[in-house]
Amino acid sequence: MAKFKRNDHIGDFVVAFPIKDGQYAETYRVKDDAGNNYFLKLFCPAKMHRSQFSDDGGILELEITSSLDHPNITHAHSSGKIVHDGQSLEYVVYDFISGETVSQRVIREQKCSVGDAIEIVKSVLKGVQYLHSREVPIIHNELTTQNVMLETAGKRLPTPKIIDFGYARYLGQGQNAFNRKGLNPFYMAPESFNGVFSVQSDLYSVGVMIYHLLYGIPPHYIDVSRFTPDSPECIDAILAEKAKPLKIPTSSSIIVPESILNIMAKATAADVDDRFKTATEFIAALNGDVEVTPPVYGERPAHSDSAESKNIRRGGGFKDVAGMRALKEQLQSDVIDLLQNPEQAKALGLSIPNGLLFYGPPGCGKTYFAEKFAEELQCNYQYVKCSDVASPYIHGGQGKIAAVFDEARKNAPTILFFDEIDAMIKDRSKHTNVSEAGEVNEFLAQLNNCGSDGVIVIGATNKPDEIDEAALRAGRLEFKYYIPQPDFEARKELFKIHLRQRKTEIGIDYSRLAELTENYIAADIKLIVDNAARLVFRRKESRITNQILEEVIRSSKPSISIDVIRKHEAIRDSFERNEPVRRKIGF
Repeated sequence: MAKFKRNDHIGDFVVAFPIKDGQYAETYRVKDDAGNNYFLKLFCPAKMHRSQFSDDGGILELEITSSLDHPNITHAHSSGKIVHDGQSLEYVVYDFISGETVSQRVIREQKCSVGDAIEIVKSVLKGVQYLHSREVPIIHNELTTQNVMLETAGKRLPTPKIIDFGYARYLGQGQNAFNRKGLNPFYMAPESFNGVFSVQSDLYSVGVMIYHLLYGIPPHYIDVSRFTPDSPECIDAILAEKAKPLKIPTSSSIIVPESILNIMAKATAADVDDRFKTATEFIAALNGDVEVTPPVYGERPAHSDSAESKNIRRGGGFKDVAGMRALKEQLQSDVIDLLQNPEQAKALGLSIPNGLLFYGPPGCGKTYFAEKFAEELQCNYQYVKCSDVASPYIHGGQGKIAAVFDEARKNAPTILFFDEIDAMIKDRSKHTNVSEAGEVNEFLAQLNNCGSDGVIVIGATNKPDEIDEAALRAGRLEFKYYIPQPDFEARKELFKIHLRQRKTEIGIDYSRLAELTENYIAADIKLIVDNAARLVFRRKESRITNQILEEVIRSSKPSISIDVIRKHEAIRDSFERNEPVRRKIGF
């Protein structure tokens, strides 16, 4: 029973009504002298677990929340102490949040769209990112739909705010005293049952939250009514379920994109090493900036040359690429037909090319196209960025480059994709650094005849004019493919792809949208659709319409200027004048 009733005083605040009587604290809605509303949490130290106190004996929640200031985290207004019935009690006063918890909203509306779920979770992750990036990282330990409030007062778009820091701790605090009593076991990471809490355990809970928002229940849910609560048998049953791959309810009518399914599977992986490492990485995945591969369950051999151990690209291949018909046909002729008909190619004296160069303006999908090319080939795919082969030691980069090629040969056939390849094979005539020149030499040596070993190198660059000329000659990056800004048909397809899983009015005029976005790159079109969805959400409308899409287009500009496009087209024309005639085979 709550200690205080309506009109009682707690310090300088007047009780409006009790909200919750918990295990160790009571929550009230209170008012100050000016009539402003607040939430007050009153602690009873005698009922608190030792893990809820700081090293100096203070209440940990008070210490943590008093230092926080972030738009997606509840704000502590003040704190104080009182004596009641001979007991010394402490309290913290939080700013009043007018709205409802995410759990209440889901129960009220009985559903949550994919777009709404992602926006809510991204806001939660921004708060988590702030907590984890503190000088001493803070782990919340109870991120659930009940502990996220949607503030709606005076706002068209609700602001998610993380509340209730009763289980929060500093990373590095002793784990033996970790209190899990009262926590929702289906939101807990497997290691948390053993008192281990970390950045990854918080991110696990956020992964559970996405699933819960979309399907109405947490993942790996089982009926525990047959067990004694918190008994070893109950915990073992829950952990056994968490060790299984993520299952999607067959009865659900909601269509969730594969990319989001992969993100949920990664976030809720049983093995902590398979999960997202940071909230920043998690947000990037939700934004579509990185592609996520779901974890593999079952026994994992230390090393195997089997197909299962390779990074075989599975997917729709060229079918997932909007437009670019001529480029697809050229790659089919230059590479795919050769690989699929080796005997006929050999009879004609044709060999697999060692290297391909994808060049063009930034944001036009060079990396994406390389991934889809690997899917079309159904072969191993190895992504390499500049930092992967960088070394602080003289000639250290040469060894890393050699190791990358050796690994590709072991798993051949392999697409070895080098992103921003201009940074790895810089024009040696413009650089005198001995180490850099040695790395370029090593790269060129490895590139020679790598096609005969089943390794096809693809380099992507926005700066083809900065690549060493020796790398561009025949036998190395011999085939050059210009990846332009999407043409009319490609823009139509891009709009269809990005609007496919969203609520739209009937009769979207894709041709009109394509006409209005000449010289816009693929990334621009995705941003237009995202911004249109946000506008619909803010206005509390139900569907994306032609009118809203055109409104967003009018307020945006292409991210690549016409001068940049002309510069790249000039480079393309130069390459095409010097390009040898490619021999075609009639397969």
